[in-house]
Amino acid sequence: MRDQFYRIFDGLCAQLQGGERLRAEYAGEESDFVRLNQGRVRQAGHVSQGAVVLELVDGQRHAAAECNLGGDPAQDLAQLGSLVQDLRQRLPLLPDDPHMLLPEGVAASEELADDRLPPAAEAVDALLRAADGLDLVGIHAQGAIHRGYAGSRGPRHWYRSHSFATDFCLYHQADKAVKATYAGFDFDAEQLAAQVSEARERLAILTRPAKRIQPGSYRVYLAPAAVAELVGLLGWDGFGVRAQRTHASPLHRLVQGEAQLHSTVNIDEHFAGGLAPRFSEDGFLRPERVPLVQGGRHVGALVSPRSAREFGLEANGCDSDEAPCSLELAGGSLPRAEVLAALGTGVWISNLWYTNFSDRTACRITGMTRFATCWVEDGQVVAPLDVMRFDETLYRMLGSELEALTVEQDFLPSTDTYYQRSTDSLRVPGALLKGFVFTL
Repeated sequence: MRDQFYRIFDGLCAQLQGGERLRAEYAGEESDFVRLNQGRVRQAGHVSQGAVVLELVDGQRHAAAECNLGGDPAQDLAQLGSLVQDLRQRLPLLPDDPHMLLPEGVAASEELADDRLPPAAEAVDALLRAADGLDLVGIHAQGAIHRGYAGSRGPRHWYRSHSFATDFCLYHQADKAVKATYAGFDFDAEQLAAQVSEARERLAILTRPAKRIQPGSYRVYLAPAAVAELVGLLGWDGFGVRAQRTHASPLHRLVQGEAQLHSTVNIDEHFAGGLAPRFSEDGFLRPERVPLVQGGRHVGALVSPRSAREFGLEANGCDSDEAPCSLELAGGSLPRAEVLAALGTGVWISNLWYTNFSDRTACRITGMTRFATCWVEDGQVVAPLDVMRFDETLYRMLGSELEALTVEQDFLPSTDTYYQRSTDSLRVPGALLKGFVFTL
């Protein structure tokens, strides 16, 4: 794929006229997908696809378009060449863009990971053996992900990874289920079996009569998947410099120094620790880390090339939407094995969903509990809880009410497969809170 992409791009560069410049982004994959329901394989398939975004630049004018590749180099070159001609006709109709910034003098890069994964059938068989006798539903996806970038006067980058994600639920009835995700670059059947065994134990708790609690403030433990739902929501303009400078960020009070989080809260965009390539869609190299929150205080932002030009800053490898793709909340001091004892009496929240801002300026978030949420008394799980709605501010959840973060973190890759497999991921610990408000 790499060599074919570069050959096609060289052919397109030969068609440039005058002072035109061309840049291209490539996104492709070779993925196996297996869908499961009621502990059986219901659908299996393979996807091989590639797409190119071309951008033609002349002076400060630029136009872009996307095209799927068919796999025949001659036909793809002809199709993309026709697209370049269409873009050339658009350019005279467009105004100059004062905020356009292209990479200059950036070193080329190449990252080619080895394929250490077993065949998808073996991975799925291991899952079904571990979940024998259970109502399991989920999806297993694995394979190669390719990303590339080329510029007619700039660098060339290529990235290839081989990863997998097994996203599954063990279902009991109604709204009672246990959800888990096993993902990474090295598949270990024993690790998967241990995770399914743990989920099986939690499923047994869900067979007990459900408990209903009254709205109010409770001591809670947010499992990593629940923390990820909250932290991931902040990616909606929370960390981008454009939103921060225009006062549209939900973290506005934190950015302005009017509020702060707990001193143990440290948030980075950890490019080196995720699935995303080490270069942006614009061809800029990404640093290993971009500190965003340190010691509970705002220390940095994600800066796209356009924002860098507009605000006189230095771009730091994020894409144009300035959304994080490898966000990490650092671990704390509470061992996961001691969570139940530390919680004492309160609520164990495994997952959250339907999260959204109820007051964006105050970073107030609402949502609902989901899957295995349980009532705990004296460090012992007593009963599952019915679904509850919460309404809380981040400044309480990761600020005044935060008691501890777990030492261990979970790596949670995005399971989004719309259009193509996502390379986004989160790495987060669990969080013990002194108070958490349920409203319904």
